[in-house]
Amino acid sequence: MEFFVDKGSVVRKIWGTGDTILFIFAGASAEFALNKAVDWLYFTGRLPSDPLGRLFSTVAYARQIVFSEKEGAHRAIDKMSAIHAGVEAKRGTRIPDWAYRDVLFMLIDYSIRSFELLERKLTEQEKEEVFDVFSRVGRRMGIKGLPDTFTEWLQMREQHLQQNLEPSRFTHDLYGQYRKHLGAVRYRLLLEAQILVMPTRVRQLLRLRPISLVTPVLGMYKVSRKLNMDWLLKALILPPAYKEQIRDLDSVPA
Repeated sequence: MEFFVDKGSVVRKIWGTGDTILFIFAGASAEFALNKAVDWLYFTGRLPSDPLGRLFSTVAYARQIVFSEKEGAHRAIDKMSAIHAGVEAKRGTRIPDWAYRDVLFMLIDYSIRSFELLERKLTEQEKEEVFDVFSRVGRRMGIKGLPDTFTEWLQMREQHLQQNLEPSRFTHDLYGQYRKHLGAVRYRLLLEAQILVMPTRVRQLLRLRPISLVTPVLGMYKVSRKLNMDWLLKALILPPAYKEQIRDLDSVPA
């Protein structure tokens, strides 16, 4: 059986570990709020009304692709494309190709950043594996203008960060929704987690300090993972209603 992502790939390690996934989406949630195409996420109303639910549904799609055999992954990608096409039809206009690229670029970048924060530095070959997986997702979706190599991606990623991000009323509203759904303490933890993984450009636009307050306890958190106590800390970070989803993040999807 041919899998979309080889069983020995570091991408499976990244997307099979709950806390790594949470850091990926901590970073992405910050960047989404600044993206010039964030109005598309508001068009259906699902993101502002239930940002955590949207997080877990997005995670489910990504993990289904990463852990499925090739045809199953293609079906998941095609379903995702169909959902986007439906939203475009309702709005009567297309989502820009650069906006699609931005999402893929986030998944590549934050996958690398989160794993290196919690585990170890990735080799160049492993970074290229991450790039290859999400590039294949993008090509299956028919996204135009994707880079051909990891080196090209690095250059395009920096260009996108400079050109496609700006604070807006959506930025402030989305952060308000994060606070509303997480509560004051968990919201503060989200901000500190975002600081740990976000690029300098994102941090500057959000006017966040360069050093996270949780940096000193990061080493303790890594120890807790070895003792299998990290699930407790994750439960403290996210509301109790998502307890089952939190536990599922550390298992390989069926």
